[in-house]
Amino acid sequence: MIINDTIIALATSSGVGAIAVIRLSGEDSIKIVNQFFQSKYGNKNLNKVKSHTIHLGNIIENDNVIDEVLVSIFKNPQSYTGENVVEISCHGSVYIQQEILQLFIKNGVRNANPGEFTLRAFLNGKMDLSQAEAVADLISSNSAASHQVAIQQMRGGFSTEIQNLRQQLLNFASLIELELDFAEEDVEFADRTEFNNLISKISFVLKRLIDSFALGNVLKNGIPVAIVGEPNVGKSTLLNALLNEEKAIVSHIEGTTRDAIEDELTIDGVAYRFIDTAGIRKTEDFIENIGIKKTFENIKKAQLVLHLFDASKIKSLQNNISELENKYPSKRILTIINKADLLSDSEILKLKSQYSNLIILSAKQKTGIHELTHTLTHLANKGALNNNETIVSNSRHFEALNNAFNAIKEVQKGIDNNISSDLFSIDVRQALFHLGEITGEVTTEDLLGNIFANFCIGK
Repeated sequence: MIINDTIIALATSSGVGAIAVIRLSGEDSIKIVNQFFQSKYGNKNLNKVKSHTIHLGNIIENDNVIDEVLVSIFKNPQSYTGENVVEISCHGSVYIQQEILQLFIKNGVRNANPGEFTLRAFLNGKMDLSQAEAVADLISSNSAASHQVAIQQMRGGFSTEIQNLRQQLLNFASLIELELDFAEEDVEFADRTEFNNLISKISFVLKRLIDSFALGNVLKNGIPVAIVGEPNVGKSTLLNALLNEEKAIVSHIEGTTRDAIEDELTIDGVAYRFIDTAGIRKTEDFIENIGIKKTFENIKKAQLVLHLFDASKIKSLQNNISELENKYPSKRILTIINKADLLSDSEILKLKSQYSNLIILSAKQKTGIHELTHTLTHLANKGALNNNETIVSNSRHFEALNNAFNAIKEVQKGIDNNISSDLFSIDVRQALFHLGEITGEVTTEDLLGNIFANFCIGK
């Protein structure tokens, strides 16, 4: 894919603002802007200025000043795209933005497609494909955790790990291919013990990266948390207390919440999507039954379940805990006793001694909320982030890693069964292919189209 025309787009958000930035990229971008730029300080030629410099002047069309601007020059290859790049900082009037854009479009510049600047950066070797995808994740990050995952990937830690694995496997694959050329001589170039150790190492690393997706995905998209329990246990009150606003209707009438109410909250840098659900009980009400059905659907989707219980009905606590845990054995469930003001200090101590990880709070009085948020932070398991471990958050990478892992397992099986090199070399090639898919060493035009179509225009 060779692209050599000049593109233009608004790099800042559309609409009125103090300033707006318009970006051009292409071999002729500096030359084209120079035709319509008049410096405030002498007859300056942008073609002759140094890279990474900023120049004050006017954008002029037919002797009419459109706006006073700052023009930033980035000459290839020292630019974001690897091409000549110009960024025009103008006043944030929508009229001015459109006048400047139309001026250059009328003079041979093309409107950029979504993500085309980053696509050019990838095609020109400024970043690999996984780093390019991290740019989009960074732009859309809405919490400290999702930001850190994106930054980590954009800096190339994940890419380096994948490239190292691929290179080591490629070196052995070359030796195996060489053996096939000398099959009649029965010569062995690749040390089988060393090769076996490499396959074990690659399997271990791939498994760790695959397992990290469970954390990476929720950190990127927010951890879904379902608040469940019987009617009138205080689910809506708890949601309101966590959000510190009256989001959900609170009433003494049972069955007030008939549909799921959802909102997002960031706690200690991690985004959570709290879902207040309909109270679980037997009822003849048709609409309420639909809400209860949705409650069970939300439990299945949730990463974490807050099982809320009324302090006045403490005798049936164990049965309720057992019932939910038996129904969802693989689900992480946090039991919470609400309406703590109904319990004496001795009753609270007794409950905490009987049940580990039990949280006792009063959603109405907002006591014990800090203990809950502290527990949520602990359960988010940010240890991998704090230790700067590589975390996979992209579903395309997750799929490619799984495919590579399965191919490596087949290679290991072939080695264990002592099959001929020409057979397990097919699986080695498959593993190399899938690892190459992640960084873009193996790619197609359709794949690139799908990835960059999700970017914003101007990036």
